[in-house]
Amino acid sequence: MIRVVVADDQPLIRLGLKVLIETEDDLELAGEAEDGQAALALVRRTRPDVVLLDIRMPVLDGLAALRAITADPALTDTRVVMVTTFELDEYVFEALRNGASGFVLKDTEPADLLRAIRVVAAGESLLSPTITRRVIETFARRPAAPAAVDLTSLTVREREVMGLVGLGLSNDEIAARLVISPATARTHVSRVMVKLSARDRAQLAVLANQAGLAG
Repeated sequence: MIRVVVADDQPLIRLGLKVLIETEDDLELAGEAEDGQAALALVRRTRPDVVLLDIRMPVLDGLAALRAITADPALTDTRVVMVTTFELDEYVFEALRNGASGFVLKDTEPADLLRAIRVVAAGESLLSPTITRRVIETFARRPAAPAAVDLTSLTVREREVMGLVGLGLSNDEIAARLVISPATARTHVSRVMVKLSARDRAQLAVLANQAGLAG
């Protein structure tokens, strides 16, 4: 059973997400919140598998709530999906950099939203959709350069794999590109994540862009 918390300041959005989640046999609504502060308290209390977190909320915005969640050692198994209205929301890249496992649009098709919840709960990230790749490419190349990424611990192959993750490629796509097996690609990705202390694949993709490997 995948336990989900819904946090959004719009009652209609919360209701829609609640109904959608409760119709699925493998999903359970762990609670709902109308602002970031209430969401943070709820997440700490219920420790859900996935949080659907609105970026723009009163009292405490979604990014601040996200940073608190990803910094809490007790919530390392909780994955956060940011919910946004616009494809190129100015906060999306910052959300990914701060540990969000991905994002969905508020007008996403129900089936796609359900898939997103399950993908993130399984430890993956939402990097396959074209929209996510476009967001990463756009925001990662902004002039205001983020902190440098230390790649000294990576092998040449690991840097190559990391660059492909930064482009949004799946393990199967990386395997095909490098002519290796999917299992080997998966191993390389896992090792890079451990070496760079990346919370998940989404954060690794952001680091790849910061380091200029996803060109």
